[in-house]
Amino acid sequence: MWRSATVRTSLGFVVLAIACVFVADFEISAHAPWAELGRLFLGLVQPDFEAVDYLGEAIVRTLAFAFVGVGLGAAAGLLLALVFRHLVVRTSCAFVRAIHELFWALIFLQFFGLHPLTGVLAIAIPYAGIFAKVYAEILDESDPSPSKVIPHGTGLVSALAYTRFSQAWPHLVTYTAYRLECGLRSSAVLGFVGMPTLGFYLESSFAQGQYATVGALLLLFYALIATLRLWARPRLLPFYLLAAPFLLGDGLPIRWQNVSRFFTEDIVPEPLRQGEGLAGLVPWLGDLLANEALPGIWNTLVLTQIALVATGLLTLALYPLVSHHFTGRHFTGRVRGALGHGVLVVMRSTPEYLLAFILLQLWGPSMLPAVVALAIHNGGIIGHLIGRRSNEVSLRPDAPRGIERYAFELTPRLYGPFLAFLFYRWEIIMRETAILGILGIATLGFYVDSAIQEIRFDRAMVLIVITALLNIGVDILARRLRNRLRLRHTAQSEP
Repeated sequence: MWRSATVRTSLGFVVLAIACVFVADFEISAHAPWAELGRLFLGLVQPDFEAVDYLGEAIVRTLAFAFVGVGLGAAAGLLLALVFRHLVVRTSCAFVRAIHELFWALIFLQFFGLHPLTGVLAIAIPYAGIFAKVYAEILDESDPSPSKVIPHGTGLVSALAYTRFSQAWPHLVTYTAYRLECGLRSSAVLGFVGMPTLGFYLESSFAQGQYATVGALLLLFYALIATLRLWARPRLLPFYLLAAPFLLGDGLPIRWQNVSRFFTEDIVPEPLRQGEGLAGLVPWLGDLLANEALPGIWNTLVLTQIALVATGLLTLALYPLVSHHFTGRHFTGRVRGALGHGVLVVMRSTPEYLLAFILLQLWGPSMLPAVVALAIHNGGIIGHLIGRRSNEVSLRPDAPRGIERYAFELTPRLYGPFLAFLFYRWEIIMRETAILGILGIATLGFYVDSAIQEIRFDRAMVLIVITALLNIGVDILARRLRNRLRLRHTAQSEP
């Protein structure tokens, strides 16, 4: 029997999402959207690999940015995890991970330009904050007993290596491998702001209506993700990490005076630059809040709430695809399970930004493409996790089958972990919702991108800080809800 608090919380989220639907913009405004979708599907079925003469370069750059960015992020995150209990470290990590990689890329583009350092830092900085939090959780959950029996005088590094690290190592490796998959998605998406990765060529091919080329690039990206465990073996990782920095490509020389000007002039609020002081700063902030921040926050919250509930509903519908309680253990069942697993791999491997970009081209600018993109990607992730969790549940021999097994045997037992995973993804969905504004949806990212295009970096930085604070607030709320409902989940449970 589900606890009443869990039921009330779930119903509250659903009712709030329904209310948000009535104020959301779901209009399909593109000309012949379903015909365009059919052309895209035809491109996936009949991809033109021969037309992609830049294929090798796109793959290499995508892999290089992912390996260097994730490698630096993991190294920094491991060091930060050792001192994560300090308030300053926790706060700093929460802030940097609350800012999406594309926002970081937009910032670094202003003074590094299309230099490889832009892409590397855009991945490494937020990932360092994520790694620090998760590594600290994993280390804290290790058994402290071995540390009590080590010889007196053992050095700190040796003590950690033989006690906590030895226990946590499998979880650290598993989570780092998952983050490498995320890094590949982030690296591909960086192409949408000009970095020479798969996303750059995808955007240009789509703009020219070359759907066969788009299909080839998408299938190639799915193949990279699906075969990650085959080619990213632990013994090969040192070679990849050593080679990757040399494969990032060249960029224009960095002009360090641009860096200095950005921090000393560009991001300083205009009234302060012109000597108006607080008398000019207050109306400047008021105008920014009224005309950009508040509309952006409202649309971000509305879209996030709808996408969160849509993700949950899609997850509950999809997890049976990879649960042997529904597919069966015989040959036919294993085939069905493999097909279901393939569907969820494609769903979770497709970056939300990339999917939203495609749907916006097909359906026109509205919140609908963003909701569908967020629900598909996050539903694929949580559906995989819940399906895997369902395989650990033992049913009695006379347990009912079909819809009764789903509704009365498995779903009630899995609902707690399902909510825990959903609340964990809440802050991530918020981050993605904000960044989708760059594609034209009026979330906070739309106003950030507009300010940068108008070379008003002071306004852009204020909006980015507001975005980060909003994400931190949602993360705190989600954590409190998990604690209140006694939902146990740690990030090491991610795929």
